[in-house]
Amino acid sequence: MTNNSLNGMAALVTGGSGGIGAACAEALLRDGAAVVIMGRHKDTLVQTRDKLLAAVPSGRVEIYAGSALETKDVQAALAHTHGMLNRLDIIVATVGGGGFKPLLMHDADSFRAELDQNIISAFLAMRYGAPLMGQGGSIVCISSTAGVTAFPWLSAYCTGKGGLESLIRTAADELAAAKIRVNAIRPGLTRSNATTSMFESPDVMSRFLEQIPLQRGGDPADIAAGVRYLAGPESAWVTGQSFAVDGGHELRRNPDLSPVISAIYGEQALATLRAGKSPTDTPEAG
Repeated sequence: MTNNSLNGMAALVTGGSGGIGAACAEALLRDGAAVVIMGRHKDTLVQTRDKLLAAVPSGRVEIYAGSALETKDVQAALAHTHGMLNRLDIIVATVGGGGFKPLLMHDADSFRAELDQNIISAFLAMRYGAPLMGQGGSIVCISSTAGVTAFPWLSAYCTGKGGLESLIRTAADELAAAKIRVNAIRPGLTRSNATTSMFESPDVMSRFLEQIPLQRGGDPADIAAGVRYLAGPESAWVTGQSFAVDGGHELRRNPDLSPVISAIYGEQALATLRAGKSPTDTPEAG
C-alpha cells in the first residue's frame, strides 16, 4: 500500500545499501519522497539504486559514496540531498553494529570503535542535518533491543545503543524549537548481512525464539514500516521516543549465547572469562 504523504520531500538514508537501509529507502520512495542513499561502496550503492527503481519505477533515487563516520562525507551527502529539491525533510541514520566480544577481551580502542559506529554516526547526521532542515523535519535512528536489555558478550554494542537513545532524547528536546523531531526504532533480531550466520544456525535461532513471543525473527521491511511512520506526518506529535519492533522480545530477555562465544574463543577462554579474568591474564602452561 502506498500514499502520497511524502510528495515533495527529500530524504537521506545513511547505510542505504544495507538491508534495513534499503528497505527504509523503499518505504520512503513508495510514498513520494526523493531519496539519497549513502554508503561506503559506490558499486553496492548503484546495485541498490537499481533494485529500488525496479521496485518503485516512478521514484527518484540518487547515491552518495562516503562514510557516515567522516564529518566531511556526511556534510557532503546532506548538501547533496538538500540540493535535489532545495530542502531536507527526513534523515534516516541506519549505520551501526557490533560483534560478540567479552568485556574482558576489549581494549579502549575496540570498545570506542563500537561507540563511534553507533553514536557518532547518528550524531554527525543530526549535527549537520538539522541546520539544513529549516523549520521542521524528522530524524530517525536505528537502535536495538540491546540498548535497554542486558546482553552478555555484547557490552560495547549495548553501551553504544544505550548512548544513542540518550542522545535521541536530548536532541529531541533541543531541536523541538525548530520543529525537528528525533526518534528511533529499536529492532530485535532482524535479517541482514551481519546476522545471516545467526539465522542459519538452528541452535541460535531456537534460543532467540524462546524469548520472542511472536515466534519469528524480523525482516528489514518490518523495521522500515516503523521508520516510515516516524519519518512522516502521521507521527507529527511524536518525538524523543524509541519504539521496539521486535516481535515482543523486550517482554522477556536476551538468550544465552555462551555456546557462540565458546565456538569463537574456545571453551577454556570462556571458562576463564566466567572466572572474571581475561584470557591474557592466565599464565601459559609449561
